[in-house]
Amino acid sequence: MIKSALSVLAVACLLPAVAQAAPGSRTVGVNVLLNTDPSPSILAQLGAHGTVRDVLVEIDAVALRTTESELAAIRALPFVVAANPDAARNGSPVDTVAATSFANGISTWDQDAVDVTSRETAGRTVAQDGNGIYVAVLDTGLLDTWRQYFPQERIATQFAKAFNGGGGEQGNVSEPTNKWEHDQNSHGSHVTSTILGYSLGGVPINGTAPKATVIPVKVLNQNGSGWSSVVAAGIVYVADLKASGALGDAPVVINMSLGGSQLDAMEKAAIDYAIGEGVVIVASAGNEGEDGMGYPGAYAPVISVAATGWNNQWKPGGDGNPNNWWNADNVAEPTSAADFHIADFSSRELAGQDLDVAAPGSWVVGPYQTQSGKTSFFYLSGTSMASPHVAGIAALMLQKNPTLQQADVEDILETAALPMGAGCAMLSQPSGPAQQTCWGADATGSGIITAANALAATP
Repeated sequence: MIKSALSVLAVACLLPAVAQAAPGSRTVGVNVLLNTDPSPSILAQLGAHGTVRDVLVEIDAVALRTTESELAAIRALPFVVAANPDAARNGSPVDTVAATSFANGISTWDQDAVDVTSRETAGRTVAQDGNGIYVAVLDTGLLDTWRQYFPQERIATQFAKAFNGGGGEQGNVSEPTNKWEHDQNSHGSHVTSTILGYSLGGVPINGTAPKATVIPVKVLNQNGSGWSSVVAAGIVYVADLKASGALGDAPVVINMSLGGSQLDAMEKAAIDYAIGEGVVIVASAGNEGEDGMGYPGAYAPVISVAATGWNNQWKPGGDGNPNNWWNADNVAEPTSAADFHIADFSSRELAGQDLDVAAPGSWVVGPYQTQSGKTSFFYLSGTSMASPHVAGIAALMLQKNPTLQQADVEDILETAALPMGAGCAMLSQPSGPAQQTCWGADATGSGIITAANALAATP
């Protein structure tokens, strides 16, 4: 049976009063974008204002450890285009609910909703499966137990990477060996399961692009947070794999189920560099509701994804059991936008932000461990869960047409999406009375995307 909701609470602690630091003396990480190559002379001049922690030569960017008081002087240097404090990034879901009953099903509601599977027919409903496409998942990495969830041949261990550091921490953005497969957070494993599917004690659960090859790139730490400088290093790493020919001529998609409140100059440059090398980038819109979208999702060239839910969640289906709605009930075909709602947590688009499409992100089931080494499965809700559906759809589109570029994929997705206007829906809950949720046109982007529609529109 389905257990009751598990709330993840932040507990505030009262600390003794401490002396206040002098204004401007706080140590911070600063990301600096240059208008020229980071030569030894330029690095020396930057070093006079702090400690050079990392250099990304591909995008003419430098990470410094310095104090707030130095920021104005750094920005005034003639070779500096932009300089900003390293921006926080977070990939945590907004809710978790234990799911312990997975009987009689390999098609979950969310995969049915994006039209890659159906409860009415066995197997897949689209011809493409992601074969020959790499999807880099920039996230927390994978759990130690990842081989119990995913086929080994679907994880590109030879290219997997972890990046540490960021913020005002000592040292460089480091690359610890094999840390990518020792995650304790589970966020990256759940995201990966949406793309590839997963094994439930030997029962195969379908994914959006189950034959794609995932490159795990750990850019978030064990509590699911991190810094934009580390994210930028991960993006550049994947772009370099593509540019160098290490992946052959295979198309590459990046999924970033993460974000923060500010657009970082280094991260922006890394995204532009990756798109220029032919990488397709998808990111979550954020979980801030009316407070607006997170970055990098809100950055216009990125394909951003809002979170939808199915209006029949937690309602008993034909068998009368509300506890297995996610795999026993059928999402109506053809999918209608009227069957779905925008989740209340899903970030709305503010002025200057760009929200593209919406996909399932409320009550999505997948691998999520609360005890190290012990396999378990949970519902998670968040735009983190929505983004990999669209990254998987992008992989299917690139399998059909490997020549597609970022702008092509975004345009097709927006054109093919099912328009969704403002509205309200009354939703059943795992316990307690039904609750109403409402949304405006600023929450939907171009509408709900399905793989079937996207592939039909792909030349």
